[in-house]
Amino acid sequence: MSGVLWVQVCLKENAQSLLSLVPKNGGPRRPKMCSKLGFSTGSLAFSSTVANPARSSEEKVYEVVLKQAALVREQRRPKEKEKALDLTQPIETDGTTNWDLLNEAYERCGEVCAEYAKTFYLGTLLMTPERRKAVWAIYVWCRRTDELVDGPNASHITPKALDRWEKRLTDLFEGRPFDMYDAALSHTVSRYPVDIQPFRDMIEGMRLDLRKSRYKNFDELYLYCYYVAGTVGLMSVPVMGIAQESKASTESVYSAALALGIANQLTNILRDVGEDARRGRVYLPQDELARAGLSDEDIFRGKVTEKWRSFMKGQIKRARMFFDEAEKGVSELNSASRWPVWASLLLYRQILDAIEANDYDNFTKRAYVLKAKKFLSLPVAYGRAIVGPSKLA
Repeated sequence: MSGVLWVQVCLKENAQSLLSLVPKNGGPRRPKMCSKLGFSTGSLAFSSTVANPARSSEEKVYEVVLKQAALVREQRRPKEKEKALDLTQPIETDGTTNWDLLNEAYERCGEVCAEYAKTFYLGTLLMTPERRKAVWAIYVWCRRTDELVDGPNASHITPKALDRWEKRLTDLFEGRPFDMYDAALSHTVSRYPVDIQPFRDMIEGMRLDLRKSRYKNFDELYLYCYYVAGTVGLMSVPVMGIAQESKASTESVYSAALALGIANQLTNILRDVGEDARRGRVYLPQDELARAGLSDEDIFRGKVTEKWRSFMKGQIKRARMFFDEAEKGVSELNSASRWPVWASLLLYRQILDAIEANDYDNFTKRAYVLKAKKFLSLPVAYGRAIVGPSKLA
């Protein structure tokens, strides 16, 4: 089924809420993005296959980065490409215009984005209509995938349910979407050079959450963080686009997008230490805790000590270094796409400041950015966004 027919079926048969559209036996989890010192843009050059278990997580992930960069490289020669990506024109299938139906699917995705990611949604309004809708479709799929293991039906999710969700992903990439939200993403991936691998990898991150609650070192944690968050950057770059005047390599822009996902995830992990501990989870590297003279018991006890403060300072430093790495790539994006990314980056950095302001008590206090600070960050982000690649130091 393709074109107007499948979109009509999607829209007529699926008028429920976002969460109700996630199958009871399989549905998304809020990514806990993480980070690692030493991932320098363009500094990795690996040729062996991802399947080699002896390779580090960074090596495995960079293999995916190289593949995604190769796919998106063609976007850096628009004029003919931009015409092919023009979603503002009606789309015809067998002589029948189906744009109204697709537009409704995209608008529903926009409503979800507006409800759950207000600041990011505001930034997307400055993007071109076609890019904006595509980003909404990707956001909704990621959120639904996240809710599978972190949502109201999480206790019922099994590995088989995730297998079914992955089969559904394959179907939508092949033009057979299950519902209206899938229809929007199916149309997006048919119009942009978006590869299926990062989407599959995010589902793999959900599988890890079903069977793993400890990470012995940062190499293990880094791979998890790529799965549940770094993947988002790889999904988004083809849609965001790279500025025509950018002199940066496509690989370096992808590496920076990956770094932003890793930084955001680490920030979430540091913010949610107490919340995760109450669920029996510790996302902090076990070997680093041991070197700091700490253990899981200290985390479950939830007492802020000098050892804990010292440990947290090191973790925050690592996250900030990833944010620094990410900044190198944000300025290389298409001018219409930079503001929402800058806004996200600046706001997440401030969560780290809030953890420090709470005297590193992430056991009983949730670090957050006040609304006033959020609003003040928007013009700052906009100011950075209008500075092009050749001007930003």
